Amino acid sequence: MLASLLSPIAEALDFAFAMTWEILWALVLGFALSAVVQAVISKGEMIRLLPDDSPRSLAIACGLGAASSSCSYAAVALARSIFRKGADFSAAMAFEFASTNLVIELGILLAVLLGWQFTLAEFVGGPIMIVILALLFRAFLRPELVELARRQADKGVPGVMEGHAEMDMSVGGGSIVSRVRSRQGFTAISHYYVMDWASIWKDIALGLVIAGALAAWVPESFWQSFFLVDHPLLSKIWGPMIGPVVAMLSFVCSIGNVPLAAVLWNGGISFGGVAAFIFADLIILPILNIYRKYYGRRMSLFLLATFYASMVAAGLVVEVLFQALGLVPDERDAKVIEAGVTWNYTTFLNIAFLALSAVLVVRFLRTGGPQMLRMMNAPAATHPDANAEHDGHADHASRPADGDEGYACPMHPEVHGGPEDRCPRCGMRLERRDDSTRS
Repeated sequence: MLASLLSPIAEALDFAFAMTWEILWALVLGFALSAVVQAVISKGEMIRLLPDDSPRSLAIACGLGAASSSCSYAAVALARSIFRKGADFSAAMAFEFASTNLVIELGILLAVLLGWQFTLAEFVGGPIMIVILALLFRAFLRPELVELARRQADKGVPGVMEGHAEMDMSVGGGSIVSRVRSRQGFTAISHYYVMDWASIWKDIALGLVIAGALAAWVPESFWQSFFLVDHPLLSKIWGPMIGPVVAMLSFVCSIGNVPLAAVLWNGGISFGGVAAFIFADLIILPILNIYRKYYGRRMSLFLLATFYASMVAAGLVVEVLFQALGLVPDERDAKVIEAGVTWNYTTFLNIAFLALSAVLVVRFLRTGGPQMLRMMNAPAATHPDANAEHDGHADHASRPADGDEGYACPMHPEVHGGPEDRCPRCGMRLERRDDSTRS
């Protein structure tokens, strides 16, 4: 009896482990590249660059979102933050979409598990979805609803990952290469790398376990019936419609839904259905509840309706476009395999990128990282504004010597103060400096 119960669980865990081993190097590479980008692009620029819903602002929002963390919860929190500080609501939502659908690590993971066509579909369909969303907002979003949402947002009701969203550890001055190669840049990269992992690992683990269970327990015949495989035309329409619904009920967001997408693709969902499923991480049930807290019930329902409509429409466009171009794969061979570690290129890549990960984690631990990690999920109101203007830091740093208490931020050395002060950019407690570094 016990064996009959444990056998299916063991089989599900085998699938989950196999997918973890297959994508481990890609996750490390994706998070590392994302950390590099975040380390050289300041969050403080977002408010100034997103004043309206013009095509230029929406394009900038896409670029800024692609350069941010892929954590869905952090993206939602940061979108509210920049909206409260004056950014246009439509531009803030475009940023939110881009930060979870146009990021580097998502593209790499899709290519490894599903194929390059899905990566291309994500980066083509993402902007299409944002354009559709902007058009829906222009047609149906009323100023009075935005004002109600702003009043609710200004209440500062706590959500999830707000501390992570507010932290700005970007390095300024000099070329991008010099910033990345500097000691401060190396530290910023290590901090972003570890905090991104800390914010997303639960979603990745949950997605892998659910994907393993579905691959092991759900027969292929069920998926083929559910996705209307025997009706080619209907299945292409049904896929983008049902994909977001499955995503909503899975509770998995960020890049954690890619393993699930692989299982669904092998099961028979259409190409556009996979794209719509990936897009839908911003309407899972926990995030819908956060929208209610952030913007009120009416706006949360409006966001659900418009987000779902734009995801379905973008999925249908991707389906038609990629079918017309002959880019839809003929075989359904996503890498959902049983456990097995062999000496192949995946093993060598995993070893190499785990070594890189170890280097970044050691740097993180040696530069005050754990202190920042503890603040990552704290409400923004409990620590200073991480997006404060840099000019204020300069004024504080240029105090006369008799006002300098000998403490500075380890991440932003231009920020000076006393032993009880915290850095207004990243929230870290100031540390004592050597006498030789005092100005």
